[in-house]
Amino acid sequence: MTKYSTNKPESDLQPVTTGQANNQNQSLFEPLNLPTTGQIGSLELRNRLVMAPMTNYSSNADGSVTDTELAYYARRSGGVGMVITACANVTANGQGFPGEIGVDRDDLVPSLNRLAQAIQGEGAAAVLQIFHGGRLCPPKLVNGDVVSASAVPAEAVGSAIPRELTDTEVQDIVTAFGDATRRAIEAGYDGVEIHGANGYLLQQFFSPHSNRRTDRWSGDVHGRMAFPLAVVEAVQAAVREHATRPFVVGYRFSPEEPENPGISMPDTLALVDALVETGLDYLHVSLMDYRSLPHTGDVTRPRLDTLVAQLNGRVPLIGVGSVWSADDALAVLAAGAALVALGRSLVVEPDWAQKVEAGQEAQLRTELTPDEQALLVVPDPLWTRILNAPGWFPVAQPV
Repeated sequence: MTKYSTNKPESDLQPVTTGQANNQNQSLFEPLNLPTTGQIGSLELRNRLVMAPMTNYSSNADGSVTDTELAYYARRSGGVGMVITACANVTANGQGFPGEIGVDRDDLVPSLNRLAQAIQGEGAAAVLQIFHGGRLCPPKLVNGDVVSASAVPAEAVGSAIPRELTDTEVQDIVTAFGDATRRAIEAGYDGVEIHGANGYLLQQFFSPHSNRRTDRWSGDVHGRMAFPLAVVEAVQAAVREHATRPFVVGYRFSPEEPENPGISMPDTLALVDALVETGLDYLHVSLMDYRSLPHTGDVTRPRLDTLVAQLNGRVPLIGVGSVWSADDALAVLAAGAALVALGRSLVVEPDWAQKVEAGQEAQLRTELTPDEQALLVVPDPLWTRILNAPGWFPVAQPV
């Protein structure tokens, strides 16, 4: 039996022959049941593959999703078990990118539902990533009111000096995360992922570089966890109150920071322990390469291996980072991760899962060319950034 991937011009279709995965790849396609917050059953994922959350800059100015965005997600949802969307801002002053998904208003629920249905219609679970950009928000997107844990700018040249949030404002943002979770439930998602990575607001509160406060949201490594843990509590409370079917809550984190002082690997291991105690349904490490070594703590052991050992099976972990081949994905699982996320590789090869499952690893695309936008179903804003950011994606010139 032969099937063709959807949303490709017919002349450019490459057949994907269905069949059993090679025995060596079978572990990638085993189903996984994630226990869910609120104990309303579990969420069954058809395999161990996840579409990683990747900003695509393609929503409307009001935060609603576009038709091209829907097509982009649908095109990549047919083979993976779970799709984690690009980050969605929980407050108006939390928008970190132009063309970002919004989850800060009730009137966005119908739009959010369209995205959930586009993903679920292809057989994948839909998880909405929710966040606040903090000091990394471009001033023009937040009316110049850039906020953070403290009035400490990011180290990048030209970074805005943020305004330190008041205690009341911090609590309001905690509440906003709970409200965003309710909207995700109403919009039909299967879960939310709290974005505590990549230098955004939750990480800013946990970081000794950006958090110089002297109140209840600060202090030593445990004191700096107060805001992230309060957000987790608010999100879980919303799930318990509003969810009527399985709904997962995950948390993404970056294990280290380049700043000095910054988050160290020992700091992160303490955070991981605290997050496990909250009863989160999964954790998701943010890495550019799953093989990368830390620069603090045990510098001889890959970060992924260290995290797996610390978790010791207490909660599922999603591993990620430069996963291009089936061997890469298998290595992430072999390290002890329960799930493996595909980012750039799924943009370049939307049929990654289908080809690997069919034993066609040799046919995986590993680069794109500037004339393949329609073939790959990528929205204009994301495509433009891909072509204008050397080194981000493997881009070959057309023959």
